[in-house]
Amino acid sequence: MTSSFRLANIRPQTAAVILLAALPSCASVPLHQGTSLSSYKDMAASGGSLTKAKLRVDPASVLVARTVRIVPTSAHPGNSGALDPKGLALVANAIDRALCTGLSDRFQVVAANQPADLVVHATVTDIVPTNRTAAATSAVASLGTSVALAIPIPRIPIGLGGLSVEAEAVGQDGAQKAAMLWSRGANMLTTKARISSVGDAYSLSSAFGGDFSRMLVRGHDPFKGKPAIPSIQKIKASLGGDPKYDACKAFGSAPGLTGAVAGQLGLPPSWSDKGAAAPQ
Repeated sequence: MTSSFRLANIRPQTAAVILLAALPSCASVPLHQGTSLSSYKDMAASGGSLTKAKLRVDPASVLVARTVRIVPTSAHPGNSGALDPKGLALVANAIDRALCTGLSDRFQVVAANQPADLVVHATVTDIVPTNRTAAATSAVASLGTSVALAIPIPRIPIGLGGLSVEAEAVGQDGAQKAAMLWSRGANMLTTKARISSVGDAYSLSSAFGGDFSRMLVRGHDPFKGKPAIPSIQKIKASLGGDPKYDACKAFGSAPGLTGAVAGQLGLPPSWSDKGAAAPQ
């Protein structure tokens, strides 16, 4: 290679790889503190390789609890006016569904009109909108290339969205027993592009529900320790089957295989997710 080598000599495919490598591979979503928690004191920084979090948990109070009630998630991000209201409702409900399924591993989930040892409530504090044009381009390119080469390809790392949520569990005495601030951005490898402004937030909602419910089930930081094998009831519910407890039916059934196919095609969440069940 001589000193006269220039960028123009680089093959287009190689140049594309270099360009993609120079772009951020995931969206950056800062922790967004809202106003819905009863206390923000004594929260310790935590999180994983993709997730930012701050949390606190009282193990003794959480582990002695046997019943839990879920208050439907509130969704009031600062940019809510720019988001599709139906899509925003699907994000909130997907969080509730994930919480209900995850908490069912140890707790009995009771209906809204029943007393419980713990009351859980989450609030969407921020959503980084997904760029629908970029998502559409990624979905088409991924589908065509995957079919031609029989291998998945990363999505275009432009216009990636994200989600920020806060939640707490309150005991019968009205005191906070556990709390979490949580944020995560979509990434080009594991988050499928959906042609919706809330596409990435919807995809990430189950990750939050899993992290928060795992904190209550285990009674400690969910980002520490070895990952657990999903329970049979969790697998059944994720495939669209009936949940373990009737109270979880309020949040509707998971899209299951239909949702997985819709995700692969890049379709908006509303194409496969029916949302919360109609009030009885």
